[in-house]
Amino acid sequence: MATRRIISSEKTILENDLHPEEKSNIAPAVPKHVIFKLLGFTFAMIVLPISSYFLTVHSVFKGNASLAGGLAALLANVVLISYVVVAMREDESERQDSPTKLDPKKNQ
Repeated sequence: MATRRIISSEKTILENDLHPEEKSNIAPAVPKHVIFKLLGFTFAMIVLPISSYFLTVHSVFKGNASLAGGLAALLANVVLISYVVVAMREDESERQDSPTKLDPKKNQ
């Protein structure tokens, strides 16, 4: 026959999970400058190709929509490549700024 536990001395799941002595970390997961940079490139990716198409389709290319569309695609690629370059430079600068931790196995 099974024995019964004394329920009053056991902690509930909620009581086990509570840690009032620890402060919660409310720091943002992503720094603000990264968010602003992403928003800027997103804005450029939307505005530059569309505005270049409509500004050049009649004034520069005399109604040739293919050339104006090609220019818009070219500008979209320029924005995309520049975002990748900026992200890679930022990643390199973070690696240089952070203290390097040497692996003790590599030194042997």
